[in-house]
Amino acid sequence: MSRTSSVAILLLLAALGMGATYLAQYRGAPHIAAEQRLIDSRHLLDLLPPDSYDNQPLEQPLRLVNTPLSNSTLQGGYLATKAGKPDIFLLRSETVGYAGSLSLLIAIDASGKLVGIKTLRQSETPGLGARVAEWPNAWLGQFAGKSRREPADAGWALKKDQGQFDQIAGATITSRAVINAIHDALRYFDEHRQQLTGNSPHE
Repeated sequence: MSRTSSVAILLLLAALGMGATYLAQYRGAPHIAAEQRLIDSRHLLDLLPPDSYDNQPLEQPLRLVNTPLSNSTLQGGYLATKAGKPDIFLLRSETVGYAGSLSLLIAIDASGKLVGIKTLRQSETPGLGARVAEWPNAWLGQFAGKSRREPADAGWALKKDQGQFDQIAGATITSRAVINAIHDALRYFDEHRQQLTGNSPHE
């Protein structure tokens, strides 16, 4: 076999191999994307009771983008429905802690009560403020069931600031930032409840 023939065969085999790899990736892409969506969904939605919704909330975004509030910015959100009715609103909130930005997912039910809060991203001090990202999180759990008016506005502060909430030990600034962001989100929801419901793709 001549050198030219050998090279041609090698090139042909290489092309076939690349083609087979591309075809496998092309066929597997939808499955991979679906798996990634499932992972993302579990990561974002594990703060919700499993029986509290029957839709795919991540596929039902709220028309809410970069809305500045008093102490934070709402960057978007999702709607969880049950039997076709709005049940829980998930608001993505960005605020500033001690060492940098904090990204929170704040779940509020249709009556205006907090279902749960989860930290999506943080850059706080390890062992101190960074504990806000632990999951499950006992400190964030103290806010479940609270609303804009329960407690009253003055109560939405740390106990050391004459409010009603404990702080993360050694992380006063982080704790204040999270409380203020949650209070912001509750006020926004209370004032824009109809708008949020009406703006959802479901409606």
